[in-house]
Amino acid sequence: MLEAFPPEPHRVTMDDGHLRPGATFDQTPAQLRELWASMTLVREFDRKLVTLLRQGRTTFYAQASGMEATQIGVARGLRPGHDWVWGYYRDQGVALGLGMPLTEVVAQMVGSNNDPNKGRQMPHHAGSVATRFVSGSSSIASQVPPAVGMAMAQSYLGLDEVTVCTFGDGATSEGDWHAGVNMAAVKNAPCLFVCENNQWAISTPVERQTRSESIHVKARAYGIPGYFVDGNDVLAVQQAVKELADGMRQGSGPALLECLTYRVGSHSNADADAEKTYRSRDQVREWSGRDPITRFERFLASQGQEIGSRERADFVAQVHRQMEAAVQEAEASGVPGWQSMLDDVYGDTPVHLRQQYQSLRQEYGGQKETR
Repeated sequence: MLEAFPPEPHRVTMDDGHLRPGATFDQTPAQLRELWASMTLVREFDRKLVTLLRQGRTTFYAQASGMEATQIGVARGLRPGHDWVWGYYRDQGVALGLGMPLTEVVAQMVGSNNDPNKGRQMPHHAGSVATRFVSGSSSIASQVPPAVGMAMAQSYLGLDEVTVCTFGDGATSEGDWHAGVNMAAVKNAPCLFVCENNQWAISTPVERQTRSESIHVKARAYGIPGYFVDGNDVLAVQQAVKELADGMRQGSGPALLECLTYRVGSHSNADADAEKTYRSRDQVREWSGRDPITRFERFLASQGQEIGSRERADFVAQVHRQMEAAVQEAEASGVPGWQSMLDDVYGDTPVHLRQQYQSLRQEYGGQKETR
């Protein structure tokens, strides 16, 4: 059982990868290896997207390197295709962990014709109905109130579902965050608030974001429990999310879970030189040395499941081939034209938009009609 408001983050493995004394886990060897593969996929996805960005083949990207254990742990603690996730703009790892196809994520990143959003969303805000991962927003904490609304609806309808709402540490300074958490508490909504505390809100460190000694203690103000886990320990995150989500299905109400991790890369491509401006190189090096994938590989080795250099290289090469195929497929489909701007937007397009659309069609010779 998780302890509410603990002084130290809950861990299953130690920094050196060994099992914490007294800790247990129930994953099979195959499931453990799958966790490793998923985290490695997210790491290599990051590298490929940075390359695409530098090549001008996409226009915006926010790295998640260093946060793979938190994101995969969150995804693997839920019931895929059953629970809903309102993620924030850095949650590509959660999307992939929930089972969103790589080709679909890439298509949305480049805004191609096979992008379900038809290129109308920010290039980094992928979403999927099938995996119940809601498309994100760049407006900090704007996902919190609608996530709470969904959780309230789940409770009202008596559904065996929960809503997970993720955000960074900086979001806890926003009014939307406070209003949403308070409403969830008042309505006892099955909403799990997950703070991916990577310790930097762009260039603002967490100690300048709040006077609280941690993020999870903020739950006290709303009368809900707060929990604290090591966000670089994928097993700890997965266990915590599963335990809290299962409790919510039984009516335990909302909770706040803080996952302490670190953003090793830049905030986004608008912040390409982070370690030379507002962060010390020593800090980045220190947290890079706590790499969650390396830590998990050490754990696997301690369990007699060592990932050999050849196996690692083969898997990374496989991911790169899949990524390249997904990029080629997306680019070969072309980019959406203006003719699709109203597709899937209205059941009955307003008259003034129909008129404007018709004017465009006449001016540019498009043939496509809209409803």
